[in-house]
Amino acid sequence: MTCDPATTAEPAWRSHGTERRSTRAVRVRVCVVLVAATVLAVLLVPPLVRLDQQAVDLSSRLLPPSRSHPFGTDDLGRDLLLRCVYGLRVSLLVGVAAALTATVIGTAVGATAGALGGWADRGLMRVVDTFSSVPHLLMGIFIVAMFRPGVWPVIVSVALTHWLSTARIVRAEVLSLRARPYIDAAVSGGASRWRVTVRHLLPAVLPQAALAAVLMVPHAMWHESALSFLGLGLPTHLASLGNLIQAARGSLLAGQWWPTLFPGLLIIVPTLAVAGLAGAWRERINPRRRSELML
Repeated sequence: MTCDPATTAEPAWRSHGTERRSTRAVRVRVCVVLVAATVLAVLLVPPLVRLDQQAVDLSSRLLPPSRSHPFGTDDLGRDLLLRCVYGLRVSLLVGVAAALTATVIGTAVGATAGALGGWADRGLMRVVDTFSSVPHLLMGIFIVAMFRPGVWPVIVSVALTHWLSTARIVRAEVLSLRARPYIDAAVSGGASRWRVTVRHLLPAVLPQAALAAVLMVPHAMWHESALSFLGLGLPTHLASLGNLIQAARGSLLAGQWWPTLFPGLLIIVPTLAVAGLAGAWRERINPRRRSELML
């Protein structure tokens, strides 16, 4: 007895895996579009805006969203859409700078601890545990409070409170790599510890470090927004997303919801988009996790 291939039902596990891959592909495309739109808005909109479009106009203050002002206006009559784009640009630049700085620190500490081992590993990990015992926001407030409000104190504050997870990830990866046969072969061949670290260990952990940096950008933006909302972050004349939300507190109590809603959405949407892309990237660099998701 023969079976007609055209009428043979596809196994349930295979159709389920195909459906999950299709859903994941759609999610990745949506995230790519959102991230691309964010980058284009940050790069293209500010140079095209005339200065008179950001002039104070008290006769147009706190107008609700309309065709001429899609996001409405703020308490000084300025177009809120343009203010949000400027704020996104400032917050994104601060987040990227802080994330890159934190990734460099975390990679250096984690690679050193994993490569040296022994007392160096134990000492560096105790430093990481000590910093981890203090809440990030509390430590960030303490660091920023020692300086005048500005961009660099915020970047330093975020970087010094966000390198810990990267250090743990890189250390764990380095310890795993040290047990590989090709590392033993390099050491047996006379390669120094420095050469093994630079030529073999660091290139292997760079994808994990890059993924940590990407995931850290939205987290750094949230941290900057929290500090600015508390009045300890960026100067008030800079239109960061945190400053926009902080300035709109009185308007929210008076019933004007748009000065708070739209800056908040511009923090949430890029965060979700970056998280989606990072999840797809994690599956690509981790074949075991990808095979589990396909089943």
